[in-house]
Amino acid sequence: MHIRFDVPADPAYPGRVAAALSRVRLRRYGYVGAVLVAIGVISFAVSRGFAWGDRISPISMAMVVGGLLSMVYSPWVQWRARRRSSRYAVEGAYDITDDNIMMRSGSESGGIAWDGVARVADTPEFWIVYVGGMPATVIPRRLMSAEDAETLRAFMAERGLLQHR
Repeated sequence: MHIRFDVPADPAYPGRVAAALSRVRLRRYGYVGAVLVAIGVISFAVSRGFAWGDRISPISMAMVVGGLLSMVYSPWVQWRARRRSSRYAVEGAYDITDDNIMMRSGSESGGIAWDGVARVADTPEFWIVYVGGMPATVIPRRLMSAEDAETLRAFMAERGLLQHR
């Protein structure tokens, strides 16, 4: 297998990549925030039925506010990543073989060996490549030809790397 494709210098592209990677890394903040809000609301409701409700109310409200802030953190980071990364738009390329994924962006280049890839997550626009437990890079499916995308999908499935969301 040998797949090569170019990445145009689109100002929106680095923002989409940054948002996709930060969404994966920050997902747990939304879950933690939802749990904090639920516990805060439940403790507030329960404390109103007892005499010690005046002491618990500030703690409950703090949990609700902290939970809401935690839930808003991920979208805020994604928005900042999109806004800040638009100035990094440079032409690049991917060169994917049976052995590795080579990426070039402007004058920078790097690669990831397939042997080091733990899994690949499937999103609507990208394949997110994980090395260990961390997302390392993305492979933009929309910039590839349909035949190349299907070839790469089959390769990753054969290796047991592809996980559907």
